[in-house]
Amino acid sequence: MRVALVHDWLTTMGGAEKVLEALTETFPAKLFTLVQDPKKLEGTPFKEMDIKTSFIQKLPRATSKYRSYLPLFPMAIEQFDLSDYELVISSSHSIAKGVLTHADQVHICYCHTPMRYAWDLYQQYLRESKLKSGFKGVLAKFFLHYLRMWDAHCSSRVDAYVANSAYVARRIQKLYEKEATVIYPPVDVDYFSLSEEKEDFYLTASRMVPYKKIDLIVEAFGEMPGKKLVVIGDGPEMDKVKAKAKGNIEILGYQEDSVLRSYLQRAKGFVFAALEDFGILPVEAQGCGTPVIAFGKGGARETVVENETGVFFEEQSVSSLIKAIEAFEKREFDPKKIRAHAEKFRPEIFKEKFQALVTATLEGAR
Repeated sequence: MRVALVHDWLTTMGGAEKVLEALTETFPAKLFTLVQDPKKLEGTPFKEMDIKTSFIQKLPRATSKYRSYLPLFPMAIEQFDLSDYELVISSSHSIAKGVLTHADQVHICYCHTPMRYAWDLYQQYLRESKLKSGFKGVLAKFFLHYLRMWDAHCSSRVDAYVANSAYVARRIQKLYEKEATVIYPPVDVDYFSLSEEKEDFYLTASRMVPYKKIDLIVEAFGEMPGKKLVVIGDGPEMDKVKAKAKGNIEILGYQEDSVLRSYLQRAKGFVFAALEDFGILPVEAQGCGTPVIAFGKGGARETVVENETGVFFEEQSVSSLIKAIEAFEKREFDPKKIRAHAEKFRPEIFKEKFQALVTATLEGAR
């Protein structure tokens, strides 16, 4: 069977790319993506793959400023010629599910999320981009209105949706009126291995962008000078986070996976304040036997077992987080039980479930 894999863009190695990597290991396929950054793919399986990119790849500074070409994305994704492939699998958090297929093809979409900046984060996107008013704001609102219409229309091009969490499946149902099968993303729990020896510090790690709420975590620990926090990650919010950091907070910036793993294994708790569709880092922490203090909405509700592998805080506020940490310190957690829970997200389970879904979808189509 000829299989085409379609991914939004390959410019970094994040959670969506780990899913894509598992898909390439399951289905030998040709890979299509809007734009790739070869430098960021060094040392990854994608470096050796035959990858077809769109015309955006040839535009100025495409590998770093590809988001500036957002108005061209719908047209670019529709230019891929997939007519020779029997099965098309899209890995989509933005535009990939919009590829064109014909009636004899089966298109399965692994949907990480409906595009958030066009739907539920629309107002936040305008605010943070300073596009609430002015001429540029009018243009942005007009285009995002068009993008929502295109996104809703092309949702019908997919034969079967797979969601990375029940939280995302509900959003697919609401926005696209489509049922989705939930298959959790693969997590490399062999690499993020168990350590029962914990040290007296908390850890958070993330890209420093607004919705990750790293500044909120830093503020909370600033009010708890007796508790140490280590922060791993980099991004546009770095200066803001540094400005709020007190003496009990250590900011390490970007670190390699081996360093991140070491801190995850040794931390007494991992703090996670984002509203995420799934959230791989809390599962990686649990793979290390480390309990999680997480915002109690979104994917975290499906990956963290309350009072067994972690605790939740109900509001994205300093007071709510402090209260959760106080509750956390009154409980005892068993690293082995936490690790056993993380085993449910092994890559082998993802591959087995996805292969079964593909088989069933193809048989239904025939």
